[in-house]
Amino acid sequence: MPNPTAAMLVIGDEILSGRTRDANMYFLAGELTKAGIDLREVRVVSDDAAAIVSAVNALRASHDTLFTSGGIGPTHDDITADCIAKAFGAHIGVRDDARALLGAHYASRGMEFNEARQRMARIPDGATLIDNPVSIAPGFTMGNVHVMAGVPSVFQAMVASVLPTLTGGAPLLGQTLRIDRGEGDIAGPLAELAAKYPTLSIGSYPFQNNGAYGANIVIRGSDAQALNAAMTELAKTFANDIS
Repeated sequence: MPNPTAAMLVIGDEILSGRTRDANMYFLAGELTKAGIDLREVRVVSDDAAAIVSAVNALRASHDTLFTSGGIGPTHDDITADCIAKAFGAHIGVRDDARALLGAHYASRGMEFNEARQRMARIPDGATLIDNPVSIAPGFTMGNVHVMAGVPSVFQAMVASVLPTLTGGAPLLGQTLRIDRGEGDIAGPLAELAAKYPTLSIGSYPFQNNGAYGANIVIRGSDAQALNAAMTELAKTFANDIS
């Protein structure tokens, strides 16, 4: 039985402008791999409502789970919550449970729970809150969509809150072999190996070192026996070219 699938939607002009380097995709991919959930697609969109709604509806329909990051803060350009509500046709407003969390948090620090901060308590009707032990402001889950902050420490904490609620599959395993031959020399045998082991993913990642060409061959799959067999066969085929 195939593993569940997931997609990720990264939201924010700062990502597309190059001002901010996204670290959340890398983290999420690793956590989903361990959980046996296949991350199949990642999109990055600007802070544009129509683009966000369109991407959310497309990705939640084509994958078992969708994770979003970014755009749930207190400023005017944090529009993700509104876009999720629009995608689901749901009403959105300040919710009592989210307001209570945030109100207590700011009161304990002697800070005003002003109108901007109250924006973070706006949750679509029907959503459930995602715990945020880092900065209290919650994410939320709506259907199969998990809406999370863009700040990496907060995103990671929210992923830790959500993952135990998801059904995973077999963890993805992987092995790597370095071959000191150019891709043009190894392409044929790799194609034959891929055809022989259709349940495995075989990737070739070339490099050049002091004028010499080579490739790191990465084989991934959830079947440990097939993975070991394919790696053994690959090593035998290129026994004289392994460093």
